[in-house]
Amino acid sequence: MPDLESFIRALPKAELHLHIEGSLEPEMVFDLARKHGVTLKYPTVEALRAAYDFHDLQSFLDIYYAGADVLREESDFYDMTAAYLTRAHADGVVHTEIFFDPQTHTERGIAMGVVIGGISRALKDAETRYGITSRLILCFLRHLSEESAMQALEQALAFRDQFVAVGLDSSEKGHPPSKFARVFARARAEGLLAVAHAGEEGPPAYIREALGQLKVVRIDHGVRCEEDAALVQRLATEQIPLTVCPLSNIRLKVFPRMADHNLGRLLQQGLCVTVNSDDPAYFGGYVLANYMAVAKALALSRAQLRQLARNSITASFLDAPAKQHWLARIDAFDEVES
Repeated sequence: MPDLESFIRALPKAELHLHIEGSLEPEMVFDLARKHGVTLKYPTVEALRAAYDFHDLQSFLDIYYAGADVLREESDFYDMTAAYLTRAHADGVVHTEIFFDPQTHTERGIAMGVVIGGISRALKDAETRYGITSRLILCFLRHLSEESAMQALEQALAFRDQFVAVGLDSSEKGHPPSKFARVFARARAEGLLAVAHAGEEGPPAYIREALGQLKVVRIDHGVRCEEDAALVQRLATEQIPLTVCPLSNIRLKVFPRMADHNLGRLLQQGLCVTVNSDDPAYFGGYVLANYMAVAKALALSRAQLRQLARNSITASFLDAPAKQHWLARIDAFDEVES
């Protein structure tokens, strides 16, 4: 029987909650800063990495947006995305659905086409090189206005064939999903799917709003659903996926320690929970590290780990034949590896 890490690495799995700007490792930040003549606040890679000691979501976002300032050219977005995909492939990811934050860049004067062009080209190359399939999700920054989000959507529609869904991220507190109801309605009118961050720092009511007013098909994070028993039952009954990010939840103090995380309880209650890395350069690990962390801290069985992998495929935006292919591979993996 393979050791736990080898077992998890070999499981075919999808990653559904990954902010591509959050995969920008400190070494690349410094490389791009030198390339563009950007002066960083921190003198060394080690000093920058040491600054990744967050006390809440906002403290992370402050340094996250500052780091993104080094992204200037299409090749920068390509290199960042390609580096993530190489790591994802090494972790056994067969499909990834990537968030990007265009407003972070367009507000700095970077053209929408530069952002989408570099990311999309890297996704295509990775499919050729590694066989990883992908989807791109445009996220709106909820701390900005609804008008800003609508402008970002209108600009992005010139590249409509490059992304499949819209999402909602950034500071959750004080920015309910309902703030963006008209933007999401506009996106749905264009045939785009919808997801949203809810129930990480915000209350369970935000999850209900995202489902009811934004018509999302997936909830990103969602771990605070447990505070509302009726909502938990609804999520289980309707099999609405939650894209949970364990290491992120610990680093941002959503849970005090991994042993306190509710992923295992939600899984036992029949919710479609998945494991993802969120912003791995900042939170200490890519998808394999997240699986390992919950497997050890929550004493998950191999059957439960296989279920998490199944959930990731089921919850993805892959078409039915592709889902059937990967679920069959996981079933075959069960027989060989158990």
